[in-house]
Amino acid sequence: MEIAVLCAVVGCVRVLPSRSQFFRYESVTLSCEGNSSEWRVQRNTSKQTNELCPSPSQRNDSKCSLTELYPLDSGVYWCESAAGERSNRVNITVTDGPLILESPGHPVREGEHVTLHCKASSFVSNLTHFYKNGVLVGTSSTGNFSIRRVSRSDEGLYKCNVSGVGESPETWLAVRGHSPQTPTAPLTHVLLPVVAGCLLLMLLMLLCLWRNHKGRKDCAVSYTDVTIAEERKPQRITDVGAVPILYSQVIPDDSWQGENQHYC
Repeated sequence: MEIAVLCAVVGCVRVLPSRSQFFRYESVTLSCEGNSSEWRVQRNTSKQTNELCPSPSQRNDSKCSLTELYPLDSGVYWCESAAGERSNRVNITVTDGPLILESPGHPVREGEHVTLHCKASSFVSNLTHFYKNGVLVGTSSTGNFSIRRVSRSDEGLYKCNVSGVGESPETWLAVRGHSPQTPTAPLTHVLLPVVAGCLLLMLLMLLCLWRNHKGRKDCAVSYTDVTIAEERKPQRITDVGAVPILYSQVIPDDSWQGENQHYC
């Protein structure tokens, strides 16, 4: 990300594969990236200075592809714009020797992890010794030397040596300080609380709606739980024929009849 930002602002040269040492007949591609389409790859070698790479007769100025490297291709490569702006520089070393030291082809940032790999043109099984500025700094059976959390003190010239095989050319490990905070960081600090507040407000609104809906549902009366009893009106005698009549026999009393007759 930091390299991409740097390329967008001032331009840079990329190396693929990302290393600075190569065996004879290997291939490498260098390309320019930046804010202009007029960047071109240039180089200084033991043969020429300020020459375009590759030769003008087959050039694609913003890209340099060397399919077969030779020791004469060793030198300094960079990108240059039509206005005279120059990018970072990279050193390319091509050797006929038995060993090369694979290291990052660009400066590394403080705090990053770096692994140097001692590569042989043929298989070797002996221990590999790593040197910084001519002083032994590590020994490995795998051919790798790792530097955890690189600092400025790790900057220097490195090489590897295998007993009975030989040693690699030296390569410079460049270390840069921590990158400054990008301009977009303050905007991020402002937007994050705003987005979080909006999400919290939406969550509260959904919670209120859910509670209101639940309350209405609990207050509703289900007709399956209600039994309506049939209302009975008090029975009134409106039809004499509808009421059963009880008859009883009246036995006349002779004495009572006589008295009544006498009275009359």
